Amino acid sequence: MGLEDWPVLNASLNAASAVFVLTGLAAVKRKQIAVHRFCMATACVITAAFFISYLSYHARVGSVPFLGVGPIRTAYFTILISHTALAITIVPLIIRTVYLAWHNRLEAHKRLARWTAPLWLYVSSTGIVVFWMLYRLD
Repeated sequence: MGLEDWPVLNASLNAASAVFVLTGLAAVKRKQIAVHRFCMATACVITAAFFISYLSYHARVGSVPFLGVGPIRTAYFTILISHTALAITIVPLIIRTVYLAWHNRLEAHKRLARWTAPLWLYVSSTGIVVFWMLYRLD
């Protein structure tokens, strides 16, 4: 795999993470706790793999400039700033949410997960949008 393939890998990892979070949410609503645990654990592993891949890629290529102009540039940076701020915020939220579940503190887990899940989905989804805007938008 060449360096030029890493952005696609990273976007794919973001998409997979979002799919597992959504599937995990659907499972817990159906009271399929084992499926929920599997999906959320898988989403955590995929998110960690994304983070390692993302950092490795940018350690090699540095910052990739956005070349769009006009309103699309404003849209890109609005999405990027919210994505980046929430990507930083979501890491401790995920860790705390998993910790609470692991220690069987389910009421606290549920309360925090109500914030963690939608933010995690937002970060994963906007990661795909940022990829598309940066590498595929002409």
